[in-house]
Amino acid sequence: MKKHMLLNAPLSHVIATLGHTDQLVICDAGLPIPSSPERIDLAVSRGVPRFMDVVQAVTEEMQIERVILAEEFKSDSPTLFEDLMRHLKHLSEEMGQPIGIEYIPHEAFKTQTHLARAIVRTGECTPYANVIFVSGVVF
Repeated sequence: MKKHMLLNAPLSHVIATLGHTDQLVICDAGLPIPSSPERIDLAVSRGVPRFMDVVQAVTEEMQIERVILAEEFKSDSPTLFEDLMRHLKHLSEEMGQPIGIEYIPHEAFKTQTHLARAIVRTGECTPYANVIFVSGVVF
């Protein structure tokens, strides 16, 4: 049995096979998911699992170089946005290097998800609770 935080086998496999600049999306329950990336559906019910629970588990395992967010996230869901920003700051401090943050309109965000290796759907029902993690390297 796996010892670390992330126990979901498909998600763990995707992270283990990411290369530099590959993209992984963590999304709310409502984001349209294109057919081309792998879909890892963790949603059980409204709010389960929460966006930040999945973000925290994924970032325990994945090296993050930068993130892509919808511009609307900051203004429409400020509490969750601030939770994510605090977490990214903590990750950046742990890694000893900055995590780039890019903001794009939500429509462009949805188009960008087509380039992801996988999309992880949570049960989060907070507007714009979506992030694209761009994989970094550990060396």
